[in-house]
Amino acid sequence: MRTPGPGDRMRRPAPRNDDADPVPGPLAPTVLAPAALVATMFGAQAVTHRTDAPWSPWLIAAVAAAATAAAVESGLSTEELGLDPHALGRGLGWSAGVAATTAAGIAAGLAIPRVRGLFRNEDYPDLPGALRAALAEIPLRTVLPEEMLFRGVLLGLLLRTYPAQTAVPVQAALFGLWHVAGSLDLAAASPGIGDAVGRGRAGRALGAAGAVVFTGAAGIVFGRLRVGTGGLAPAVALHWAANGAGAVASALAWRRHAATRHPG
Repeated sequence: MRTPGPGDRMRRPAPRNDDADPVPGPLAPTVLAPAALVATMFGAQAVTHRTDAPWSPWLIAAVAAAATAAAVESGLSTEELGLDPHALGRGLGWSAGVAATTAAGIAAGLAIPRVRGLFRNEDYPDLPGALRAALAEIPLRTVLPEEMLFRGVLLGLLLRTYPAQTAVPVQAALFGLWHVAGSLDLAAASPGIGDAVGRGRAGRALGAAGAVVFTGAAGIVFGRLRVGTGGLAPAVALHWAANGAGAVASALAWRRHAATRHPG
């Protein structure tokens, strides 16, 4: 057996530092990351509703792009984000089907006089403006950013920790709450809805509550499409069809309303 010589160094344990911060467990990042994302999203949305700066309509799109880049940098795969090319191919049939069904449903509602009035929205009073919104503003400022944030990054983060039965309702509930700020004036901006629920304080509350429930339910559908097909394309198609066709339906409902009030 070799006897250690004076030149040999003895391995000693590293000194213990009782004041050092504990290493966070696996739960910490999985909880903090979605919470930080949600806080950033809702903070940005608050800014867009409180400023008329030229850049404010694009703020959510910028946040979505930054969140996607940060998610990729932190290790989320394209599959977890719903951007896998193979899933895109599988989702094309679903995308066409849900978009066509949604557009057909809106067209059917537009043909019913009692329902037609619900489509009138002061944001889309004429057809050229509605078409511009449906083809450019709605997909670029609303649909793609929201789907990337809610069904892409947020749902991808949640699915790392929770089963789909939990992750999908959580993001859907947040998606419903996301629409509170934008729906407070729904009764005033939509005459048909205002006639139904009233335009006072109670009407505003009912309009906002209805919007939260409706968009929360839509978030469930979008989330199930995202999980079921593995990609974002079907959810994007349904979201775009609903908002885009709704804008065009608003313009057509206003046109029919004007024709009814001023025949000939």
